[in-house]
Amino acid sequence: MSKIKYFLVSLPVLAALILIFLSSGVAGSLPGSDAVNQDIKLPLLPESISFAGEETPLQYFDVREALHRELTSLCYLHGTMLYIMRLDGRYGATIKRVLREEEIPEDFYYLCVTESMLQPLVSPANAAGYWQFLAGTAREYGLVVNAEIDERYHVEKSTRAAAAYLKKAYEEFGSWTLAAASYNTGIKNVKDRVAIQSLSDYYDMQFVEETSRYVFRILAHKLIMTNPADYGFVIEKDELFPELEYDEVKVSGSVDNWSVFAVEHNTNFKILKMYNQWIRSNKLDNTQRKTYIVQVPKEGFRER
Repeated sequence: MSKIKYFLVSLPVLAALILIFLSSGVAGSLPGSDAVNQDIKLPLLPESISFAGEETPLQYFDVREALHRELTSLCYLHGTMLYIMRLDGRYGATIKRVLREEEIPEDFYYLCVTESMLQPLVSPANAAGYWQFLAGTAREYGLVVNAEIDERYHVEKSTRAAAAYLKKAYEEFGSWTLAAASYNTGIKNVKDRVAIQSLSDYYDMQFVEETSRYVFRILAHKLIMTNPADYGFVIEKDELFPELEYDEVKVSGSVDNWSVFAVEHNTNFKILKMYNQWIRSNKLDNTQRKTYIVQVPKEGFRER
């Protein structure tokens, strides 16, 4: 029998086998097949939401659609959102405390989440750290940025720098929502658009797509992280990453080798770096003799 003829004869048999396979439920037991039965649906919009005390005008269709877009996107980033929620247990209290101390509305915590997902990331534009500062802007707001130290990766110091920026933006616009938008596109850009469009309400203004989506993504993070169960996320308190426990060591001189420093403080460089992401080299010359507070883990914390 030729190969072609054999193939034609086999087609009915093959079709029958496929039908038997599908009807037997075997396919439903394959890895990942639960996704076939998963309900994919739009998340519910809230009746109202505000940002930093400023009401979001959900009565407008364009505002509802923009918020729904970001909310839907985040709701189906399951792994990413769960990881952010776990990191919230580690960094959320510290960032919110600093914002309160600096008299910045706590809703700006969700701007930080939007910027970095609470991780020490670097963007394609070389913005870095938890608040995603460019190097020049970071120095302008008092952060040390060099080959050995980069305080954009210091949770508390970078939050204070972000607070200083946001205060300046609020003084300019009188709107926390526009201050948030300016964090994405710059104070000058927002000023120019306010002047050209003769408007001062973010929700009425035209921006480039990234900025036009920016505040809505912040709001979406706020909605999900404050009401996770409403959006299908089930995470228990004991599943959150714990806050790091540490002792503080002042360093005013040089450090020849951070690995040796770590061993002297009963840890290793990997863990020391986890506590102090702002350390960006294996040594510290510290020619300006600045004083840095190094966090070293409490004895036994790693084993918990």
